[in-house]
Amino acid sequence: MVGTPIGNLEDITVRALRILKEVDVIACEDTRHTSLLLSRYDIKKRLIACHSYNEEESAKGIISLLDQNLNVAYCSDAGTPGVSDPGARLVERVRRESDHPVVPIPGASAAVTLVSAAGRIGKSFLFEGFLSPKKGRRQKRLEELVARGDAFIIYESPFRVLKTLEEIASSGKVERVVVGRELTKAHEEIIALSPEEMVENFRARDAIKGEFAIIVVPGGGREDADDKED
Repeated sequence: MVGTPIGNLEDITVRALRILKEVDVIACEDTRHTSLLLSRYDIKKRLIACHSYNEEESAKGIISLLDQNLNVAYCSDAGTPGVSDPGARLVERVRRESDHPVVPIPGASAAVTLVSAAGRIGKSFLFEGFLSPKKGRRQKRLEELVARGDAFIIYESPFRVLKTLEEIASSGKVERVVVGRELTKAHEEIIALSPEEMVENFRARDAIKGEFAIIVVPGGGREDADDKED
């Protein structure tokens, strides 16, 4: 399971490049996308598609390849497989139906990348990934996450990010929001504001583009309380 860059193609580890060069087959979420990365590093391998729509079926073929003593690497389009990306079902099936080892090759993650540039968000956080596109389910889940009191991380598309920010602000219980747009890419943007200020910022934009990672820090002084000694 090979972690790949989330934008900047230089953000790949030496170990990941070695593995991609050494394996017999590379399974990937989108062969066209992965081909760009492989071309950048002059890696030529057989590619097979394994995405969210065919993961169960592809897993059978990958296990068959492993049974032939072939080494297979898996890459999602960006970041670490299985983290809001395909890969988890593949791993589960390989573990359940064979005795082949599953080896993680660490790499980039938009969530952790944003945390590193967010400042103090408390001692713990919850990774939620993408919320439901359905308004009722999305609002209910946001209420549950805010009520926990811990910071949490969500991913959002440019088409729904303003609505999501408005729903976060309407809770009245959020202290700070950190938005990362196009992380590691040429137009990277990281903003930390109150939820109300963040909504104003995005409402004033002529256009909203890019992919978003968002850290939501509920109010209530949890961070200060955690920092006090017993």
